[in-house]
Amino acid sequence: MPDTAPSADFRLPPGAGVGYKPQHFAEIMADPGSVGLLEIHAENYMGEGGRMVAQLGHLAERLPISLHGVGLSIGGEGRLDRGHLARLARLNDWLRPAAFSEHLAWSTHAGAYLNDLLPLPYTNATLQRVADHIDEVQEALGRRMMLENPSAYLAFAESTWAEPDFLREIARRTGCALLLDVNNVFISATNLDFTPQGYIDAFPLDLVREIHLGGHAEDVDERGRPLLIDDHGHRVAGAVWALYDYTIARAGPRPTLIEWDADVPEWPVLESEAARAAQSLRGVAA
Repeated sequence: MPDTAPSADFRLPPGAGVGYKPQHFAEIMADPGSVGLLEIHAENYMGEGGRMVAQLGHLAERLPISLHGVGLSIGGEGRLDRGHLARLARLNDWLRPAAFSEHLAWSTHAGAYLNDLLPLPYTNATLQRVADHIDEVQEALGRRMMLENPSAYLAFAESTWAEPDFLREIARRTGCALLLDVNNVFISATNLDFTPQGYIDAFPLDLVREIHLGGHAEDVDERGRPLLIDDHGHRVAGAVWALYDYTIARAGPRPTLIEWDADVPEWPVLESEAARAAQSLRGVAA
């Protein structure tokens, strides 16, 4: 069974943070406001040296950094890319981040990178493959990682596991922790017509070491039904804030990061989203 106690692998404070963007460097260094932690995408910092890496070094001296991968293709059928994993290990060794996470998804096929996080059927075969890949990642990094729940736009007929149970079993087999993206839960619940609160009730919240929040785009499908797209390009929706409050009321305070990757706003707007999360966290702690 995985050790669910805090460890050196997860050193994020139970506060609020944002996904870091270089245009906000000077403002963060001057006054981070409500932001107590930052997230970076690992793939943006795998080069040797340069201004971005130097700035990251300064930020890491001031705030805990959550290292978030988007390119390992943990759910892919083939082997993990050894070169990519080696670059990730070098970055981890240099940065010594407070946490590392990746997605329950695949993004490579036959040597091609598809630049998207694609869904998986929840079967025993998939579970074993994902667990094997997580074991490989954790061995290469010398630390436990977090696995993030995806946003879904379709369901696989061959799936034999519910997503919360699938993630729980992966954590049991590998010892990894979980990253709960509340916006992804809301998107999946809307698109696949299930109750988001029921998903949270079924989720192994004791294994959650970090929470994500983000914005989404609203559309309709060919039948006129609501279709939500996880675009990280808007403020967190009111219904997602409500689901977040429901989640931390059950789970207790968890480090929470606002993701905003498209149409990135000025710093005061992004900081205000972190301030909203911080307010909820303080209310739960009180």
